[in-house]
Amino acid sequence: MDGAVRSAREGIGNASLCEAIERAERGIIDADFGGGLIKQRVGRKGQGRSGGFRMLLAYQIADRAVFLYGFAKNERENISSDELAVLKQVAAMWLSADEARVALGLTEGEIQEVDDDDEET
Repeated sequence: MDGAVRSAREGIGNASLCEAIERAERGIIDADFGGGLIKQRVGRKGQGRSGGFRMLLAYQIADRAVFLYGFAKNERENISSDELAVLKQVAAMWLSADEARVALGLTEGEIQEVDDDDEET
């Protein structure tokens, strides 16, 4: 399922995703797994973060943030160590990707840009 469709269906708006990045930029990170992989809590539209979603993302301050995986707190407690290892590899790949690779990922639908001015996508 397309990430934008799922996030919209689950009630995760772009504003919530952008707010998670803004908190990280201020040094407020819910969990740091090392290697550029962090976890941020993200709320559903109109609700707080505590009962919302846990988003794992590749993050490099003031440069790049790529949401890799999200799950609702009520669906699962956490991710496994095997999943964590794979996500660290994916995070490293996106954080080291050059602009051409990022552009290709956007074109091919591997990733999509989150626009904080566009709450619908």
